[in-house]
Amino acid sequence: MNDFWTTILDFAETTTTRVGKQLMQDFGKVQASQKADGSLVTQADKWADQEICDVIASHFPDHGILSEENNKVFPGTEWCWVIDPLDGTTNFTRGLPIWSISLGLLYKGTPIFGYVNVPPLGQVFHGFWAGSSGLTTPSGAFLNHHPIHTSSDAPSNNHFFNFCSRSTSVIQTGFPCKMRMLGVASYNFLTVASGATLGGIEATPKIWDIAGAWVIVQAAGGNWKSLKDQPFPLLSGEDYSDRSFPTLAVSRPEIVPVFTPFLKNLKI
Repeated sequence: MNDFWTTILDFAETTTTRVGKQLMQDFGKVQASQKADGSLVTQADKWADQEICDVIASHFPDHGILSEENNKVFPGTEWCWVIDPLDGTTNFTRGLPIWSISLGLLYKGTPIFGYVNVPPLGQVFHGFWAGSSGLTTPSGAFLNHHPIHTSSDAPSNNHFFNFCSRSTSVIQTGFPCKMRMLGVASYNFLTVASGATLGGIEATPKIWDIAGAWVIVQAAGGNWKSLKDQPFPLLSGEDYSDRSFPTLAVSRPEIVPVFTPFLKNLKI
């Protein structure tokens, strides 16, 4: 791994570890307010967002920033960080130990590095995915620095599939897996990357929910299927605050047809 990517990885690890320690102090102890889109936000979200934005601006002054609680317009810079400072705010406020800090680093509008820290579980995911960028990057997906890969199993009643609260219409008679609802978009997809689940669906994820996981799922061998608009590359000057990107992520492309018949009633 060259010096650039070592710097990027070290930065993501140091920053999310420090922010995560403070968030753990607030975990289950803060009150949330409702935003215009119906989602929840706390002072912890706002603090973490500003803290991460400030340290990015200090370390990478030529990089743009797109974040859930701050800068929601893609600046069109060659390099841009996409931040979800606290994915899973409802879990966070209620004391449920699944929530994350998610970072995605974009090159020309498309993520090529993803880093997601899940402090209460002691799990840290990262991955590199050069795609069609033309860049030379490291390869692979990792959980706590150990390589991970999606499952090669066929769907069965002994395997898991994740849902969000807005995708329950997918739950129908004959669904081929056991169903789980974790409440965190990034972690929903990362369990696919690690092989714990065979698939996951999110009906209304925002760009900051998926930027980090998008890289890691594909680097782990998974298949990312956009159900409406393709999320990447981002468009310069576009406001992403009210845009959702319905997504199905599965362990391998061969099983996509197993799940797509159940999506016909999904409202996207």
